[in-house]
Amino acid sequence: MQADTQQENGAGTEAAAPSVLTVLNPRTGEVASEVPAASEEEVSRAIRAAAAAWPDWKTTPSADRGALLHAAADALAEAANQLAETNAQETGRPVPEARAGIEAGIGTLRQYAELGPLHRGYSLRGGSLASDYTIPEPRGVAAVLTPWNDPVAVACGLIGAALVTGNTVIHKPSERCPRLGRELGEVLEQVFPGGVFSTLSGGPDVGMLLTQDFAVSVIAHVGSSDAGARIARAGMLTGAHVIRENGGNDPLLVDAGVDPQWAAEQAAIGAFSNVGQICTAVERIYVHRDIAGPFVEALAEEARRRNADGSLAPLVDTRMRDAVEGQVSEALARGAEAVVGGQVPDGPGAFYPATVLTGCTDTMEIMLQETFGPVAPVRVVESFAEGLSLAASGDYGLAATVLTANLEHAQQAIAGLPVGTVKVNAVFGGAPGGSAQPRGISGQGFGYGPELLDEFTRVKVVHLAAPPGGHPEETGGAQ
Repeated sequence: MQADTQQENGAGTEAAAPSVLTVLNPRTGEVASEVPAASEEEVSRAIRAAAAAWPDWKTTPSADRGALLHAAADALAEAANQLAETNAQETGRPVPEARAGIEAGIGTLRQYAELGPLHRGYSLRGGSLASDYTIPEPRGVAAVLTPWNDPVAVACGLIGAALVTGNTVIHKPSERCPRLGRELGEVLEQVFPGGVFSTLSGGPDVGMLLTQDFAVSVIAHVGSSDAGARIARAGMLTGAHVIRENGGNDPLLVDAGVDPQWAAEQAAIGAFSNVGQICTAVERIYVHRDIAGPFVEALAEEARRRNADGSLAPLVDTRMRDAVEGQVSEALARGAEAVVGGQVPDGPGAFYPATVLTGCTDTMEIMLQETFGPVAPVRVVESFAEGLSLAASGDYGLAATVLTANLEHAQQAIAGLPVGTVKVNAVFGGAPGGSAQPRGISGQGFGYGPELLDEFTRVKVVHLAAPPGGHPEETGGAQ
């Protein structure tokens, strides 16, 4: 998730918090929504309600909690069209893509509805007259802070895993899509008992109040690395368990010997999908000199096609576009060349063209920091080893992709890239249920998959021994 200068969903700053969140439609620049921000008293009241509801919710049979998650998925399916329209108005994401994200959220709720009742402890080997085993127990009140770039799908995963394991949840959606977050909350809140699930609208100040409250036992955050670092520090002070998936600066390493046209298509999918606003988007490209020429030419054609056919959506707002433009301008000033794009277009909204930069160096901000825009910066390398060394550098550790026909090179990349996910010969994809632990400033803990159930629980070890005297048969007890 993009490391924005105004913290996305995290601990706040000294700036005064707005009482109303105003969002402009990134296509037209017109007001899309105005949503009241939660007050300090409303935050406190939500936390108290969640804490009060927890004792009953944690003792609710897990199968019953799963059944309510299925009911939540049904309610979300009924509201999907309206939510997709709201998503498009607030974030600029095309309605079909927004609807696909909601469908993913529905599927995730159903997945955790089924996985929750199967979440189990382990039996341990001890004495023959004793039982030793572990029990997973819910942590308590969960604060779930989610982003705007895939707002329903991400929220449903964290909310579903937290609820089905017996935690109560307070959800704070991104301040960039507050009406969508509120509408999602209204859909879900009707399904669960009072206090079990609630939604708070607000900016970083509301996130700060949630993460600094000692009644919150677990914090799940998807957002910027700067905000994630603040949340991690807050969790150290309160004792809350912190799960976070934060920024990424994912490299794409293109080896010699691959089809440059295919490699360019993969690079374009990774860099330009959702206008580059994906946590695991391709952020920097290292291509072997042997195929660099045809690769760049094909990648430039992919960018031109997207710019010409009108398929590229706007960035979420002009503030994000300014950040992207700032990185591109810095690279151009230091010797990079814009083969395609690289300039803010005329007209309303927050549009930015698909951009291909060549001549990029390791010291440019666009190679060092997450961009979160439709920019493909390219550096030519002399060998696979050089490219792998550069791809393995930096502070982030979310994901990386290598395109190669060389099995040895693939194995070297798998072993040598310090990231949570390594993808070989496909920038996106993977089996369902996969999960990963980010490295570096990209986060900590499992953010999805079955392992997320473990993150929302803590383990109790039980040692159950026989009382003194042994079995009745051995002591002449009653038959």
